[in-house]
Amino acid sequence: MRRAGNFLIPILIALLTIAAWALLNQPDDEPPWPARIQGFSFAPMHADDDPSEHIYPTVEEIDADLALLQGDAYAVRTYTVEDTLAAVPRLAAAHDLNVTLGAWVGPDTEVNERELERLHQVLAEGYRNVVRVIVGNEAILRRDVSVATLMDYLDQVRKTTWLPVSTAEPWHVWLKYPKLAEHVDFITIHLLPYWEGVPYDEAVDYAISRYEQVKAAFPDKQVIIGEVGWPSNGRRNRGAEPSPANQTRFLRRFLAHAEAEGYVYYVMEAFDQPWKMKIEGSIGTYWGVYDVERQPKFTLTQPVVRIPDWQELAALSVLMAVLLLAFLYRDSATLSSKGKGFLAIVTYAISTAAVWIVYDYTRQYMTPATAVVGILLLLGGVGVIVLVSAEAHEWAESLWLRRWRRAFPRHQLPDDALPLVSVQVPAYNEPPELLIETLDALAALDYPRFEVLVIDNNTKDETVWRPVEAHCAQLGARFRFFHVAPLEGYKAGALNFALRHTHPDAEVVAVIDADYIVSPNWLRDLVPAFADPEVGIVQAPQDYRDADQNAFKAMCMAEYRGFFHIGMVTRNERNAIIQHGTMTMIRRGPLEDGGWSEWCITEDAELGLRVFEAGHKALYIPCTYGRGLMPDTFSDFKKQRYRWAYGAVRILIHHWRELFGLRKTALTAGQRYHFLAGWLPWFADGINLLFNLAALGWTVAMVMFPSEVTPPYITVALVPLVMFGFKMSKSFFLYRRRVTATLRQSLAAGLAGLALSHTISRAMFGALASGRLGFFRTPKLATAPAAVRALLDAREEALFVVALWLGAVLVLLRDDGYMLDVRIWAAVLLVQSIPYLASVVVSLISAAPRLPARLVGPMGTMECERLQPSDDTSAT
Repeated sequence: MRRAGNFLIPILIALLTIAAWALLNQPDDEPPWPARIQGFSFAPMHADDDPSEHIYPTVEEIDADLALLQGDAYAVRTYTVEDTLAAVPRLAAAHDLNVTLGAWVGPDTEVNERELERLHQVLAEGYRNVVRVIVGNEAILRRDVSVATLMDYLDQVRKTTWLPVSTAEPWHVWLKYPKLAEHVDFITIHLLPYWEGVPYDEAVDYAISRYEQVKAAFPDKQVIIGEVGWPSNGRRNRGAEPSPANQTRFLRRFLAHAEAEGYVYYVMEAFDQPWKMKIEGSIGTYWGVYDVERQPKFTLTQPVVRIPDWQELAALSVLMAVLLLAFLYRDSATLSSKGKGFLAIVTYAISTAAVWIVYDYTRQYMTPATAVVGILLLLGGVGVIVLVSAEAHEWAESLWLRRWRRAFPRHQLPDDALPLVSVQVPAYNEPPELLIETLDALAALDYPRFEVLVIDNNTKDETVWRPVEAHCAQLGARFRFFHVAPLEGYKAGALNFALRHTHPDAEVVAVIDADYIVSPNWLRDLVPAFADPEVGIVQAPQDYRDADQNAFKAMCMAEYRGFFHIGMVTRNERNAIIQHGTMTMIRRGPLEDGGWSEWCITEDAELGLRVFEAGHKALYIPCTYGRGLMPDTFSDFKKQRYRWAYGAVRILIHHWRELFGLRKTALTAGQRYHFLAGWLPWFADGINLLFNLAALGWTVAMVMFPSEVTPPYITVALVPLVMFGFKMSKSFFLYRRRVTATLRQSLAAGLAGLALSHTISRAMFGALASGRLGFFRTPKLATAPAAVRALLDAREEALFVVALWLGAVLVLLRDDGYMLDVRIWAAVLLVQSIPYLASVVVSLISAAPRLPARLVGPMGTMECERLQPSDDTSAT
């Protein structure tokens, strides 16, 4: 039955996915396109043409375009008589097309005079298919010329021709400057509801009402529509959404009304204009009925479908989801149907989103810049899919397991069968009273055979280590103290020194940090697990005893708990835990095979990986057997996490062949998965730093060049927002369920975790750039810094906050700040600032040691029984 569920759930989700695609692409009946429309706005530019650079199509290309429109329209409207476009009247006559001849008016007076002279020459040739003249196109709207100057140009042209003359402006310009109508023979208005943010289903009525308004204002003048249209792609403008379907709906509805009422109109426009990208942004490119390759962009008579080829896209999204789900289901025997359903929903959602984003992005005209950005986005998209899949997998396995596969085996052995354990305590410049407290707890261990080796390496002040040496002598022969100076290799060097001085009969080495107070039953409960000869490591979690000191430490406590309650428990299911260098036990044989790696700043995790590569097992018991001290300041908290992240990258670099299966080891697929997927969020923080730097660069360009640089595609910009929401939701739900944290504790843990994002990102790139990082001990009992010092500790993060907030404000101050994509981009900048803001806040909290821990709340003890369900109980 369970095996059938593996197939049934994905099939049901697949059917729902296809149904969703179908529901969003229901065909709509619209009025048919007229057999022959009144006219097209005609700018016959091809992909390589650019009138702003005086690059025009050839006469042959213009003729071919007019031949394409022959029979479909009565007329064309041009905008200039520069270069080859002066030949349009002659060429159009051969294709039975009338011409409304346009002359361009801009801010340069000399250029305008030359344009009007060319217009006069074309009119002098007497083409009978030229039916009217338009001098200037939105010249007043763009403020290229004054109203008085334009009226002078109109009067000048009217004196030289018997043809009716006008200028073309949006409807509201005519109402604003009614005197302009005294200098024209007819009124030419532009009706482009998209620019006014009108939704497409209201746009036709809106356009008609504006036409009637102008007509009523100038009853003695003929009113023609010089431009009417809707874009097929580009930026959403408030309620106005560009799309091929909306372009089709608007034009077919408007043309039906215009033909019935006898309007004179010109559809905006015949062909897409890629060159407009640099002056109008992406939206100026996509107004054509035909694309730049002269292919029709929509059906003229058939029902309108939002995405005509949606079936292929739906099939592709389902195929991607099935392949991804097959990978996630490979090892899901203990996952409940709820967990499998959750994974199916997530995989189908991200596959569908990926297909849609790629489809949406590729609908634009590709330039070298957009192609490069597209490739980068594709690579980033693959990373996002991998990251979300890994996070979802951990989410499912943390909440919806039917049973644990590897509950901790609690063996009981008689005293004479228990092996000798060497407990090793490396120390450097530790406060003597702190270390003495640790040694007293070790002396109270309820275990028959153990030794304690204290290795003080490189402490220069004798008043620090001499009291510890004396205390070890008082505790008896079990305790041996070594002060070694000089000793290289940091903590790994000290542990290797201890290994060389370990009792010859010791079979197990246990390591704790100098600040840990262990429980008396630590060794007696956990050492019997080594009765299994395959077990190489037994690990208990790090836990802390100073969380009640202040709010900062309570936050840190909540943040630490996530790894030990969630990540390590899940990893233990596939024998893939991360060994951490305190509360750990290692079988002496595997340890002596290579010792502690002195090249690695996280020698504990590196040793654990080598133990797995050699084929040994590790066991994790999520129960508190010892408690230490947390960092006292945010600066020290960051240093600790920097070291962990830095070491993870160096381990990956050193062991990448083993982790990717290129060098034969005993690593299983599950172990490789967890070591790679477990570090993936840290690498994501590194990529996020690159994204933020690129986002700031893009924002600067948007502010400096508002006409040329627009925000990223909405679908692309939404990805960081969705990712942030997914990550926060996962952390919140898992903390509430697996850590059994209160709402305040969950929020505090999330804030502390976010505060480390920049530190982790810096560690990622630091480790990639160099393998030389000195070991720095996490100080204990440090004096909390002042507020100014706290801000300095988070100065980089504070600069990012200021830069991202300033960028958000400046982009909203653009003229198009009301547009949805600009607002979404501002939201992206603000959301991306949250981790940096968290760093500043947490640093300030650490500078206020009097803030009570009760603001966060006490964390309970890690209880073994609660985390070890039997086969017939829920793992949640």
